[in-house]
Amino acid sequence: MTELGPVAWPPAPIKAERLVLREPEAGDRAAFIELLASPEVHTYLGGPHSRDELEREMPEVPERWPGSFVVDLDGAMIGQILLRRASEHHGPAAVGKADLGYLFLPRAWGFGYAAESCAAALDWFDGVLPGEPVVLATQTANVGLMRLAAKLGFTVVERFH
Repeated sequence: MTELGPVAWPPAPIKAERLVLREPEAGDRAAFIELLASPEVHTYLGGPHSRDELEREMPEVPERWPGSFVVDLDGAMIGQILLRRASEHHGPAAVGKADLGYLFLPRAWGFGYAAESCAAALDWFDGVLPGEPVVLATQTANVGLMRLAAKLGFTVVERFH
C-alpha cells in the first residue's frame, strides 16, 4: 500500500454523529495491540499478529501515517479506518486506487460504528481528493463487510483469488 497523494496530514479531527476520526496518539497503543492480536478481528485477514511481538515492536505512537484514522468513541479508541492506495496484491481494477479498510474491537461490533466512521472517512476523502475512486476489497465470506459495502454504495467491479 502506498501514500494517498497530495493530502494535508493530519486533518482536523472528523466528527461523525457519535464518533471522532483522529490521528493516533500514544494512549491508543494498548487498543492497537488488542485490535491487531484479536483472532476475531483477523478472521478474514490472514490471522492475528502475535501479542508478544506487537508488545515488543509497536512504537509508542502507532500507525501514524496519512490515511490511518483512529475511531474514537467518548475518548477511547474502538477501531481504525484505513485509506491507502491499493497495491498489485489486489485485482487489476483496484491497483492505484484508494482502498478503504477498517478494523474494530469486537466489543464495538453491532452498533453501526463501522458504517458511521467509513461514511465520515469517505466524505473527508471526497473533500480532499474530489472525484477520486475508492475501492474496498474483501472475501465474499465476510458477509458483514459485504453488507456494509453495499450500504456505503460500493458495487462489485471485480472478483479475484
